[in-house]
Amino acid sequence: MEIRIGIVQSMRELEVELPEGTDQDQIKGEVDAALSSGAVLWLTDRKGRRVGVPSERVAYVEFTTGNERVVGFGAS
Repeated sequence: MEIRIGIVQSMRELEVELPEGTDQDQIKGEVDAALSSGAVLWLTDRKGRRVGVPSERVAYVEFTTGNERVVGFGAS
């Protein structure tokens, strides 16, 4: 699963690939809690790196599965 986070006044998105088997509902709860309390949103990516985003800078959060990106002429 991957999370894309839009940052206020920034043209780029922050993309974090979460470990396999991550519970989407649990992560959504953590995002909701951080956004409602004004705390820093901390996520751990697939390689074990920790990423922190100040919740007041979050414009949007998008949850995706890792299978959406298909490249090539024969992709269907």
